[in-house]
Amino acid sequence: MCQFNIGNREIADDTRTYIVAEMSANHHQDFGRAENIIRAAADAGADAIKLQTSRPDRITIDSDKEPFRIKQGPWQGKTLYELYEETYTPWEWQPKLQQTAHDLGLDLFSSPFDPTAVDFLEEMGVPAYKVASFEIVDLPLIRQIAETGKPTIMSTGMATLGEIDEAVRAFREAGGTELALLACTSSYPAPPDEMHLRRIPHLAETFDVVPGLSDHTLGTEVPVAGVSLGARIIEKHLTLSREDKGPDSDFSLEPDEFADMVRAVRKTEKALGEVRYQTTEKESESERFRRSLFVVQDIDEGEPFSEENVRSIRPGDGMSPKHINNIIGRKASQPIAAGTPLRMGLVR
Repeated sequence: MCQFNIGNREIADDTRTYIVAEMSANHHQDFGRAENIIRAAADAGADAIKLQTSRPDRITIDSDKEPFRIKQGPWQGKTLYELYEETYTPWEWQPKLQQTAHDLGLDLFSSPFDPTAVDFLEEMGVPAYKVASFEIVDLPLIRQIAETGKPTIMSTGMATLGEIDEAVRAFREAGGTELALLACTSSYPAPPDEMHLRRIPHLAETFDVVPGLSDHTLGTEVPVAGVSLGARIIEKHLTLSREDKGPDSDFSLEPDEFADMVRAVRKTEKALGEVRYQTTEKESESERFRRSLFVVQDIDEGEPFSEENVRSIRPGDGMSPKHINNIIGRKASQPIAAGTPLRMGLVR
């Protein structure tokens, strides 16, 4: 897996999973709420906060004609312009939010949705970029992002393997080097049976990138499963409360849930460990309770060992059970009391 760095944080196969709290529209156009989401992300153990840098008239046009109307899903009934007018993060907030994040030890970066957003974020000095799933087909935008030389995370929701390949090629041909691809299902919320997490190792192997997961399912189980399959970046929406309804509320985690997810991810990382087949420190305490050969009846000197007077039992103080066939029929070198662990010195 290629190396990937955001700020002073290395992201690789043997490092901690990089956990991103996606603010999206959960600020509800309230700057104080946006700051509180960043504080909640820091308290929950996130590594970064992600914004979206867009303007409604740069994503779409203000039209209520049929193609611009949302016909299903959580935003049904709105026009695209109305949705993006509600969800955009005011640009004048973003440098201030960046300072708040830095003061709390978090990285802050954003998804730009047009060339002017990339220029703005470059002025801010963001450490990385995120390409949203819907923009993975916008190859000119991807090339512009690649030309900044910044590490870039791409979500792959809705994309075919061919479209992902085109995006990766465009990024690399424009000079981009550090790239992560996130498995993603772009439905809100996403059903677990449509997540297909086995894409995670496939993305890493196919494109030689850092793999990750952008998750829109309800709950925390899917990110944990993603980490077990090799995801090194996890992105999850964070809101202060789902009761305060907004465009992204229904598929966002509340702060205590986000913290639970972080703890579960960290525990999963420890459990994954490494490929090793030797007794661990804690296992050594149990080793003596394995089976071994014991004399289970009193035996006189010269008496043959038999299946009746020698058995494989717990604990593990005697010879390994694998020697039983070499012991049966041989004779005791001395009287042996029942309950004695069998050793070669007792056999002649």
